[in-house]
Amino acid sequence: MTPDGHAHDDTTSESRLFGADPALVREALDRDDPLPGTRGFAGTLDGRLVRDTLGREPLFSEAGDPTVWSREPTDLADPDPVPAGHVRQRRDGVTVDERVWSLPTPDPVRDRDRAVTQVQTALEESLADTEETSLAVAFSGGVDSALLAARLDAPLYVAGFPDSHDVEAARSAARILDCDLRVVDLDHDTLEAAVPAVVRATGRTNAMAVGIALPLLVVAQQVTADGFDRLALGQGADELFGGYAKVAKAPDDPRVEADTVRSARDEMLATLPDQLERDVLALRGAGVEPVTPLLDDRVVRAALQLPGELLVTDRGERKWALRLAARSLLPDRIAFREKKAVQYGSLVARELDRLARQDGFKRRMDDHVTQYVESLVE
Repeated sequence: MTPDGHAHDDTTSESRLFGADPALVREALDRDDPLPGTRGFAGTLDGRLVRDTLGREPLFSEAGDPTVWSREPTDLADPDPVPAGHVRQRRDGVTVDERVWSLPTPDPVRDRDRAVTQVQTALEESLADTEETSLAVAFSGGVDSALLAARLDAPLYVAGFPDSHDVEAARSAARILDCDLRVVDLDHDTLEAAVPAVVRATGRTNAMAVGIALPLLVVAQQVTADGFDRLALGQGADELFGGYAKVAKAPDDPRVEADTVRSARDEMLATLPDQLERDVLALRGAGVEPVTPLLDDRVVRAALQLPGELLVTDRGERKWALRLAARSLLPDRIAFREKKAVQYGSLVARELDRLARQDGFKRRMDDHVTQYVESLVE
């Protein structure tokens, strides 16, 4: 986006890349290297739009015209997302998307200790390289955000209803880590006010998408009000390290097509670009820039080399390698703590359902919470 807030109109080959040096991305294209050492990038390079392989930076162009583009869909009349790992350009008068990167599928490291050490080293290097200026941390008390809290000198923020799991877990973990925690209390008025803001920022009204993005946006609003403009999150850990129940139950869970835990993890990684687009747009809509140390290329490479038994143990313990690696920074009672998904841990999903029913949208109706959300933004 240009300094005055408008979309770019590229009629020359000038490069405008966000998140990486143009020379690094050119080299990554020449070498077919999907993980060249960044936390994501997007923009124009030598007359082509380019977006990193995990879609960590959203990127859009006007439908049918890749010369007009932005990182914010609201800047465009008819925004068309550039797929992750692709370049987009006009060729013979037609907009063409070409895949240039895919995530590697390395053989798993069979030495358990070596595999965990690689994850630990990658985590420590990424966290050490995270700039702490004007930074806050989104904190839920789980291992992902606790890794950030333990290493980064920044205040912690959690949003949730007063009796929610996330608020209690965050308070407990913050006491253990001796960190400053700021609680953003949610209530029904806050939810009703935040729903339109989420929809405006993300363009989504789906109940699940709104339930996930809403607590992030509310935290980001408070962070902005407190004078910070960057927010660190533990995004990507569940997808990289096998944090989903449906991954742990593969191949028996019908929600995944994969026949092994490792391939089910890879299936979840394919969902990251869409999830990151939602969350990044919600955060930027509230005035903060997301910071994602667990999605650093070094961490991604180490996670991709893990064998299935270090993703999920035979006892069903998820994110096992991440938890073992986290012991260098966290006490075991935090490193091995289980956590609920944000929409459930904050009680946002429960209370959106309650508000929808109070407003006449009954559960027997098709997707009643989505209908309620849409009613708030009509």
